[in-house]
Amino acid sequence: MTTTKSQIELDLIAKLGDLKYTYRPDIRDRAALEANFREKFEALNRVKLTDSEFQRLLDGVVTSDVYNAALTLRSINSFERDDGTPLNYTLVNIKDWCKNDFEVVKHNEFLEELGLPTLP
Repeated sequence: MTTTKSQIELDLIAKLGDLKYTYRPDIRDRAALEANFREKFEALNRVKLTDSEFQRLLDGVVTSDVYNAALTLRSINSFERDDGTPLNYTLVNIKDWCKNDFEVVKHNEFLEELGLPTLP
């Protein structure tokens, strides 16, 4: 019996659900992912970003460098707002990890939309 990549992905989503991850079938493309990230970021940091601030934030945090991504994820970071004031922010709750929400999306569909390699 051959297991398809779609079935492997569904099994993983089910396992993550057992670990209290929330499956987000509504996040199917980059625009939905970025909107979700913005909502979570603004709530965590108690701030409302302008569109240009959010784009600069994305440009600063999205990287393929795993080491730098891990540093950014676990640190207090700084960002200059449109009005020149600094914004110190985190990407996750680094003080109370147990208060973070964990979500999962269908990876292969999303990678295809981004034009990235998928599972064979």
